Amino acid sequence: MSPSKEDYLKNIFELQHSFQKVTNKRLTEMMHVSAPSVTEMLSNLTQAGFIEHTPYNAIALTTKGKQLAENLVKKHRIWEVFLVNNLHYTIINVNQAADSLEHSTDDQLLHALNSFLQFPQRCPHGSIIPGNGQGETDDDDLVLSEVETMTPVKIVRIFDNREFLNYFSKLNLNLNQTITVIQHLPFDDSLLIKTATGQELTLSRKTTDFIFVEKNKDQN
Repeated sequence: MSPSKEDYLKNIFELQHSFQKVTNKRLTEMMHVSAPSVTEMLSNLTQAGFIEHTPYNAIALTTKGKQLAENLVKKHRIWEVFLVNNLHYTIINVNQAADSLEHSTDDQLLHALNSFLQFPQRCPHGSIIPGNGQGETDDDDLVLSEVETMTPVKIVRIFDNREFLNYFSKLNLNLNQTITVIQHLPFDDSLLIKTATGQELTLSRKTTDFIFVEKNKDQN
């Protein structure tokens, strides 16, 4: 399979497990390709049995497509851990390097790298590494936009998208940081949050859809 097809499957997987509706438009925006290119590739992947797709409904991976995408995502996230922990890449620039490496990584190298890193549970962006999650998956996370008022939560994952990561880095928020949802603002569906240090931030709905959290243990 070509790297281009693999990238589509991986991005569909990422969107599905980030509670995002997968559409042609969303893939066009995420992958910076033209709409006709997306339509053509999705048609090819449908014919090959990797996805289920209709023009006006969401796109979903088939069992066959999910197995392949999950393996690609595992390779990608393992490389991200290696590059950040050992070569001092930042979480903003590590994605492109991991993209290149995943396509040339066979199962033997993947196992060796995973063992060398002592089977990390999460990638630098907080996403669960398939097969290493000790029973957890990304589906166990909560989307910040849906957290109830006055609920303290811990940021455990952020959406792996370069534009968003650049924006997130300017918010003075971090992974594993505890925040409390103060208010849902109905006019534009934004969210007012407060950090443990008392800093208050208003975040747009688009931003809070890209931040994933878990409730503090005493809140479960």
